[in-house]
Amino acid sequence: MDKYDLVIIGGGAGGFGAAIKANDLGARAAMVNTGLPLGGTCVNVGCVPSKALLHAGEVLHIVDHHGVPGIGLTRKQFDFPTVVQAELDMVEELRREKYEHVLNQLENITLLEGKGRFVSPSQVEVNGNTIEGKKFLVATGSTARVPAIEGIEDTGFITHIEALKLKRLPKEMIVIGAGAVGLEFSQMYSRFGTRVTLLRRSRSIFKGTEPELAVRLRELLESEGISITLGVEYRKAWVENGRKHLSYISDGKEVVASGDEILLAAGKDPNTDGLGLDIAGVRTNGKGAVTVNEFMQSSQPHIFAAGDVVDLLLRLETTAAHEGTLAAQNALTGTEYGIDYDSVPYTVFTDPQLSGVGLTEEELMKREGICSCRTVSFENIPKAIITGRTKGLVRMVINPKTRRIHGVHFLSNQSSELASIGMMLIRNRNTIDDVIESMPVFPSMAESIKLAAISFTRDISAISCCV
Repeated sequence: MDKYDLVIIGGGAGGFGAAIKANDLGARAAMVNTGLPLGGTCVNVGCVPSKALLHAGEVLHIVDHHGVPGIGLTRKQFDFPTVVQAELDMVEELRREKYEHVLNQLENITLLEGKGRFVSPSQVEVNGNTIEGKKFLVATGSTARVPAIEGIEDTGFITHIEALKLKRLPKEMIVIGAGAVGLEFSQMYSRFGTRVTLLRRSRSIFKGTEPELAVRLRELLESEGISITLGVEYRKAWVENGRKHLSYISDGKEVVASGDEILLAAGKDPNTDGLGLDIAGVRTNGKGAVTVNEFMQSSQPHIFAAGDVVDLLLRLETTAAHEGTLAAQNALTGTEYGIDYDSVPYTVFTDPQLSGVGLTEEELMKREGICSCRTVSFENIPKAIITGRTKGLVRMVINPKTRRIHGVHFLSNQSSELASIGMMLIRNRNTIDDVIESMPVFPSMAESIKLAAISFTRDISAISCCV
């Protein structure tokens, strides 16, 4: 029986973070790649391919909406299958270069392809063979949730996985669920030319941000032709005359939406079924996620978990990779490292992007009972005026007594870059005075952060753009 210092179940971001750290520490480790191809969600069916198609949609949108006087552009050719194939080719290349090639260089790591499951607290079976480990990491990711809607299974649906591989552009699409996946795919396909109907149970298109930013994003998406209905109650789905139909209740009335495809974006469920976690003595919550402490340690001290499979705060590629790294460090060396989730930025890659880091006004009020906030329109940001991208907002959340910045939230083009600046402000416990004294490049979108800080002390409309 093969024995390892660390057995990693999962070959995605969390698993790779752990494998690289284990190799650095000189530990002998096995990676059991279960489910998706090597690299997991991010490179295969997540961040990489979706952002490629979102960029393609943005290019198409710019052709008609660049707003630069004296320049006329036309859509002479849009070949949807070619765009999708280019995305799939890129995925294969990145998987080969950033995962397969990287893994081949990790001399202490053994790759085992197949379904892994615990047969005892210290043993895992893979393809009929049993291996033994001193420590374990569960990083098996998650799968798109299928909501309990009558007839949805018989009607047929696609998830983000299939939506990244379609060979034919749907004329009409129903998207169930907003959040990052629902919003991104709705705008992506709308810009490709699909008529999109977006439905969501919640009254907000995205709960993780400031409400006024979510409202503004909804307005912008609707202005592009996306039909959005919130607070719905789903009734049933069926096929008739070759089209898919979904009935739902909205404001007390029954409504029927129809389309060529129904895309499910109603959340994700952790991949823990069949892992034998009960045999290993690992506790899970009511939704099947592994319960861990702040050090990624499960109810079994020698078994850790990371990424979408755990019951922690965020489900991002960024956190999964770092959780895997820290889990391996903690498992192999006995350290107790964790993540400050308040300083982890997020982005919904719509156009404009919805990004942020830290607390919202509501969250800070719950924690400290005091809050001061300012919202600045990008109509006041010189770089946004120059480029004609003024539809966004930046909102800063501070403690007025300490003047410390607790949150910065953005709706703007390339706001993922701005959120990364905000990350350092949160990590370093900076105040608005620190930002006011800073000197960002002029003109730049980064100036929005300084102007948001200045807005706590004076009217920014009464200062020159060079100040």
